Amino acid sequence: MDNNRYSRQILFKGIGQKGQTLIAQAHVIIIGMGALGSHLAEGLVRAGIGELTIVDRDYIEESNLQRQTLYSANDAVEALPKVIAAKKALQAISGDVTIHTFIEQVDYAFLEEHSREVTLILDATDNFDTRMLINDFAFKYNIPWIYGGVVQSTYVEAPFIPGETPCFNCLLPQLPAINLTCDTVGVIQPAVTMTTSLQLKDALKIITGNNVPAKYTYGDIWNGEHHVFGFSRMSDNDCLTCGAEPTFPQLNKQAHEYASLCGRDTVQYQNKHISQEMLVNFLVENNINYKTNDYLIMFHYDGYRLVNFHDGRFLIHNMSQPSEAAKLMNKLFG
Repeated sequence: MDNNRYSRQILFKGIGQKGQTLIAQAHVIIIGMGALGSHLAEGLVRAGIGELTIVDRDYIEESNLQRQTLYSANDAVEALPKVIAAKKALQAISGDVTIHTFIEQVDYAFLEEHSREVTLILDATDNFDTRMLINDFAFKYNIPWIYGGVVQSTYVEAPFIPGETPCFNCLLPQLPAINLTCDTVGVIQPAVTMTTSLQLKDALKIITGNNVPAKYTYGDIWNGEHHVFGFSRMSDNDCLTCGAEPTFPQLNKQAHEYASLCGRDTVQYQNKHISQEMLVNFLVENNINYKTNDYLIMFHYDGYRLVNFHDGRFLIHNMSQPSEAAKLMNKLFG
């Protein structure tokens, strides 16, 4: 480890040489590599993180560039998966970090295989179901995780530490119901930066063994509002995640073949039996034009834009209902 590179961070009394060594030994997984995930990954790499796992199911589009700071215009033109472009950018910042990339949908099986030994889980997702899954998994295996959310000019953040804080389920009844997403009402860069600054602050505290109180932070950076409240007394003894007899119900849910992506006007379809070789043969035989790179195949059919990945996933754009997607895929493949 190059101490000169991290000298200003080592001088900070909250970290010091011991803390810097712990950062270099830590393994963090970031779930989602959009606005929050790209900021978090860069912050951790610049801080000297030793090992980083990044996972995202999507690719880069031009509309991402306003707030997802690791990506370039050329990445969007090439439609690179977010984790692939992110790894290249992160390694240009530091060659010392070990980076694992996954272009996948995060489910319980994925977490079991890739997250049981991590130091910390960072939530950079855009959907409620994945957060609930992370919460159950983290508390089952005693792994700290940090919640973050951003939309319009508002930001939210909270750390959850098994054995020390209540879980996300316990806090949930006190949180406002938010059905807005960045894709429906927009988002500004300062709100993203505020969210990830709070997440990174707590991440560094957890990794270096500093005390992290159970506090929920939220605000509106455009209006200059900032609020913090403690939730250490919100534990529910009957909670199915962190109560006296936890059952971790989110870990038992079955993945759906079709799923609407939150606010994206996009439906995801999963079929591992359709290989990319089979798909290309089908498109050629039916004279359907397509674009491809090393990671995905993109084509238009019946007025919709479809993107296929190696794991058998399709993203069907300009569509919101899974029932519509089922009809389209039956029409396409029979």
